Amino acid sequence: MKSTSDPITLNLDKNAEVNVNAFIAPIEWTINGFHVEWDTLANLRVAEPEKQYPASVFQAFLPSEAVSVGDHWQIEGDSVLTLLRQLHPNPNLDIGINAGDSRGLWACLRAYNDQFADIVFRIHAEFNFEDGRFTPSQFTGHFVTDRTGEKVAFFEMYVPEGPINFDVGWRQEKYSIIDSGLCSQMELRVGTQNPIQDAKFTEGSITQEEAERILRRRFYKWERINWVPPEQVLDMAQTQQKPIHVISIDGPLADEAC
Repeated sequence: MKSTSDPITLNLDKNAEVNVNAFIAPIEWTINGFHVEWDTLANLRVAEPEKQYPASVFQAFLPSEAVSVGDHWQIEGDSVLTLLRQLHPNPNLDIGINAGDSRGLWACLRAYNDQFADIVFRIHAEFNFEDGRFTPSQFTGHFVTDRTGEKVAFFEMYVPEGPINFDVGWRQEKYSIIDSGLCSQMELRVGTQNPIQDAKFTEGSITQEEAERILRRRFYKWERINWVPPEQVLDMAQTQQKPIHVISIDGPLADEAC
């Protein structure tokens, strides 16, 4: 979609400091019991619960030029790695063969008004363990900037809830064995409440769902297909005299949970 809103530029006060809180909940369950049998996974905890950063780390999430609602841009990777190290000391953005199409770091301007701008983003990364790796389904989140004060008003970067929201590989002597499971919270946060929940966006906006779809299309080519709801397929096939091809999969298409 192409927005009709006026382009805006977004900046942060480079002298500001930003306090970030980090959370990792104990693994709730895994399909094959790795969260019990594998000590590294069972003992996965946040590296630094609280840390202060210069605003320049968050400037890397903002576009380098003026953008309109619905526009998207790439996020600078070094700053993302800096933040992810607060969760675990060995993050990796180049997740290789485990990633499928899910490489990259993208953000989208969802809405803005005179005071705030709301940015939705999506990041794919994994954490390297000494004896394996941990691949979250994705990191998603909001970055709300205070345009008047050029400050971080709110920031959350988190792994969405399951039922399965991560994939792991436990390295043995000659091979790795794979499992998937649920971690109820893996998150970085600035602030306690999103200040724009009840805000009015007179300059235009798109929905959260629209912003997420824009970002998914940056990762997955199948998102560009004009999908038909299952309940309409049979009627369309009969009308158009075309066969129906059925594909069965055992995991999600739109993330890296398994």
